[in-house]
Amino acid sequence: MKIITSHERADMDALASIYAASLLYPDFIALLPQKINRNLRDFVALYREALPFVERRHLPHRRISEVILVDTQTIAPLRGMDAHTRIHIIDHHPLEVPLGENITFEGDAVGATTTLLTEKIRAQGIALNSVGASLLLMGIYEDTGSLSYLTTTARDAQAAAWLLEKGADLRLVGEYLHHPLSSEQRQVLTQLLNQSTLHTIRGRNICLSAVVLDQYVDELSSLIHQIMDIYEPEACFMLAQHGESVQIIARSETDAIDVAAILREFGGGGHSKAAAAHCEGASIETLSADLLRALERHVVPPVLVREIMSTNVHTLPVDMSIREAAQLMRRYGHEGFPVVEGDRLVGVLTRSDVDRALHHRRGETPIRSILYTGPVYVSPTAPVDEVQRVMLESGLGQVPVVEDGRFVGLVTRTDLIKLWSAPLYPSRRPEIRRMMEEVLPPALRDLLLTARDVANDMGYSLYIVGGFVRDLLLGSPTLDLDLVVEGDAIRMAEELGRRLGARVRSHARFGTAKVILDGDRATGVPPSLDFVTARTEFYERPSVLPQVERSSIKQDLYRRDFTINTLAICLDRGRYGELLDYYGGERDIREKRIQVLHNLSFVEDPTRILRAVRFEQRLGFTIEARTEELIGEALDLLDDVSGERLRHELYLILAEDEPEKALDRLYRLGVLQHLHPALRFGREVAQLFVRLRERFSAWPQPEGPGVDAADLAERQAAAMRLCYLAILTSTLTPKELEELANRLRFSGRDSRFLQEVRRLREMLSQLQSTVMLRSTIYRLLSQFSREARFVITVLTDSELVRERLDLYERTLSTVSPRIDGHYLRALGVPPGPIYGEILERVRDAVLDGQVQTLEEEQALVRRLVGAAHNGRSIGDKVNGAKTPA
Repeated sequence: MKIITSHERADMDALASIYAASLLYPDFIALLPQKINRNLRDFVALYREALPFVERRHLPHRRISEVILVDTQTIAPLRGMDAHTRIHIIDHHPLEVPLGENITFEGDAVGATTTLLTEKIRAQGIALNSVGASLLLMGIYEDTGSLSYLTTTARDAQAAAWLLEKGADLRLVGEYLHHPLSSEQRQVLTQLLNQSTLHTIRGRNICLSAVVLDQYVDELSSLIHQIMDIYEPEACFMLAQHGESVQIIARSETDAIDVAAILREFGGGGHSKAAAAHCEGASIETLSADLLRALERHVVPPVLVREIMSTNVHTLPVDMSIREAAQLMRRYGHEGFPVVEGDRLVGVLTRSDVDRALHHRRGETPIRSILYTGPVYVSPTAPVDEVQRVMLESGLGQVPVVEDGRFVGLVTRTDLIKLWSAPLYPSRRPEIRRMMEEVLPPALRDLLLTARDVANDMGYSLYIVGGFVRDLLLGSPTLDLDLVVEGDAIRMAEELGRRLGARVRSHARFGTAKVILDGDRATGVPPSLDFVTARTEFYERPSVLPQVERSSIKQDLYRRDFTINTLAICLDRGRYGELLDYYGGERDIREKRIQVLHNLSFVEDPTRILRAVRFEQRLGFTIEARTEELIGEALDLLDDVSGERLRHELYLILAEDEPEKALDRLYRLGVLQHLHPALRFGREVAQLFVRLRERFSAWPQPEGPGVDAADLAERQAAAMRLCYLAILTSTLTPKELEELANRLRFSGRDSRFLQEVRRLREMLSQLQSTVMLRSTIYRLLSQFSREARFVITVLTDSELVRERLDLYERTLSTVSPRIDGHYLRALGVPPGPIYGEILERVRDAVLDGQVQTLEEEQALVRRLVGAAHNGRSIGDKVNGAKTPA
């Protein structure tokens, strides 16, 4: 025998889930729990003929082989069950019990178990009648508060909509879902309201209501919503004692109070917003005291102002003119500024007041005359709700933060929106700390903590930002650290240098410092650490480098190119491992999306277009639609960017593992054409890039005891980049190549190499001659660099040319005569150009097999010298067969 059942005192979600499961598993018996709520009893009694439920007393006396348990994870033993009975749990609560040998679980975080089963019914195309659809809708509505509870998901709403399409009757749903309170329930509610106590625990408002019942009363859970409507706490715990047992029912309105976790200590369960427990042998007084202690452990305190405020914000002096203030508002895009005198807050200046003053031609008046003054500030230790109160009362969009009479920071309306729109997930600090421990070498971690201690001792904060954090979350971490100091990075680095005995180089204009770690370093410690002062940027005009000013970490992250690069990890004591994500970077990493922070991003810095494509192709992400639109609108601005900056971005792309992907995307976006109209990139060029990598890996590299591995790797990377560039530009005419070199400000060395490859490519027809002497091959190829010859092996499709290039590299390039200038001097030949001509002719003879021994070389030299003395060309007197290649 196989059965479907749920928990005792079943609610509508439990009953609807039993019904839904009976449709999905028709060979199972839908067993009613013995105790069900009054509205359920009335519904089942009225529609008994249309429903498959079987009461416990009518269950056959046979062995139960399988049980499907819905909307609960525990079951009291039933007659017919034994140790071999298989139990399959279907529940929308997180798994709370260990799975035994014969127990399986399926579930997901939705508002009702009925939702999970309705989705299966829909997927399998199972037909529903009006009564069945209404029952399922009641199950979803009851556990989601008619789709209003915080635990409601889009899936609940979609399931409800589908049930309405299938004939669910809202009149029927309303009749049984919103039963009027019975006289007993009304009496209990009155007692609960009279005996309710309100507590403030860790800054949260919590209601405790307790009652002792003379007789059992059904559906106590419906009363807790009445209590919450009246007292409006953030969470409510209702305790009802009947005999020796106490029922605890809990509801929460906030992620900060997880009632399921709290009631788990009392043997109960549920989900974070609704839970229950049943306790035997304990009094209400004892349980209430235990409950308050549990709340102290579990309640997450409210976010404090200091956790979201910005520091190092722009302030204005009281004697500044209104016109000057208006210019700064336009420059930074701020809606207002705190106004200070020294470090004392005087008031707040708003854009609306500035605009009105300018309208009345009061631009030269000091801003003191139009300030919003009064109690318009909060303390850094105040909860953020206090900020909301000040904003509502004053109408300000920015609230200053004042501590001990000093202005210390600012909270904006945007800060609150970002805080409240993001779910309060449990702190990820332990997870981030663990990930960092796995990635950072111990010596490097200790060094970072030393730097952190120096920063904190000076009143500063230290963060790792950007690419390291992004790649850490992607699971492909690097040790390329960008360290940002919320404070003075130069002062901090100098103090760290003193402690470590290290040298420090700084640039005051940019607020940057490098701590150089000379001498022996532990494994994993880099040669230096770079520190940057948190700063904001202002672009005077498009395409030029920005002006920078000291700022907060939040504003520092906002100046970055893409959301995925705006993440930061705090290293501070007490905050170590805290992930800062103000701009949705982690979301875009999860969704594999490249997105700018604002619509003028590419206008301010068009080189971000090339970076967007580089990150897209390297990470396998997609540039989101609006960002791609902005790229198209900003393409013409690339023409105003300096060649050095464009070259830098192009070289970074050529340093990627597969640069052809980015180059192809850039060509399709129309970006390459703005570097030079003649640049093209298609499948053939992409194939040449792949061929280059394959052959480069087999290309012999310098070896020997004097070759440093790191230096060799760096030189190889530079050579590979230049070879890619040579292939990319190989189809350009000499004039076009010169124009590109001038536009991108290629170095003289790089320009010469590109021209060298172009010239050698023009000579390919000579290398394709059917018969060529080895000396001819040598003379043709020796004038070009090894790298240029290698590029030609990639560019040519001629097997004969490749064979001759290989012959030169492996054999001909190593051939030289045995005799040298000393022999010529011994013959009395005066030094001069003739030395080179004679030795070159001897080398040709050796290459072509005309001479093979030292004696033959000497004889040839004597003939050549004699010919020169007689006024004949030294190439006229050579005998012997010539060896073709």
